[in-house]
Amino acid sequence: MPRFAANLSMLFTDAPLADRIDRAAQAGFAAVEVQFPYELPAATLRARLDASGIPMVLHNLPAGDWAAGDRGIACDPARQAEFRDGIARATDYAQTLGVRQINCLTGRPGPGLSDATTRATLVDNLRHAAERLAEAGLRLLVEPVNNRDVPGFWLDSVDKALSVMDEVAAPNLFLQFDIYHAQRSGGEIAGTLMRHFDRIGHIQVADNPGRNEPGTGELNFGFLFGLIDRLGYQGWIGAEYKPATTTEAGLSWLATYGDKA
Repeated sequence: MPRFAANLSMLFTDAPLADRIDRAAQAGFAAVEVQFPYELPAATLRARLDASGIPMVLHNLPAGDWAAGDRGIACDPARQAEFRDGIARATDYAQTLGVRQINCLTGRPGPGLSDATTRATLVDNLRHAAERLAEAGLRLLVEPVNNRDVPGFWLDSVDKALSVMDEVAAPNLFLQFDIYHAQRSGGEIAGTLMRHFDRIGHIQVADNPGRNEPGTGELNFGFLFGLIDRLGYQGWIGAEYKPATTTEAGLSWLATYGDKA
């Protein structure tokens, strides 16, 4: 059965970040992930993880000023120094938290940049990030995000992400496959999983439309989770969705599909 990690940036958000770890464990999640852990010292989060008895399995590289609308900075040459500074910070957090892979949100192009310059900047930054993370024994993930929800996001499809990954050619670079974003940007979820399974480092889920809990929309998660199992996926599946009401009220799907082993 699949193993699910609660995304603390989306679930239990009525509580402070550290308290969400305890809430996730109490709700039946066997792990947690978070977009950006940097609001608290890494040691504080590690203490709460140890007390709860569950691991953190993923976080993101710093992605700029989220409140101001940034959704990553990896494809903007004007912010290359900022991006590279973030690699060291993310690595320090990962090593303290026991996280083994870090995700990169690539963001929107800088003003007036050509597509060629945007791509070249992203490839250069991902290659640099992969090298630095490899030195620390970590994997780098890159995540395509649909451009309906995030207009202008440059890496907006699985095929585009795989093409960039081919150019980077780093052995520790893998795809973060978010089923919701993939459905919004082209569909063909099962076929994509089967064709590119060996390149997927992490999976995330939400239903469509609405980005709510599995079982609230059009996607057949019983079939998809069964397929993921049959393919031999050994990683975690991140629950990165917006609860339709409260997190706890919408957790019947976890009882149906989850496995705490």
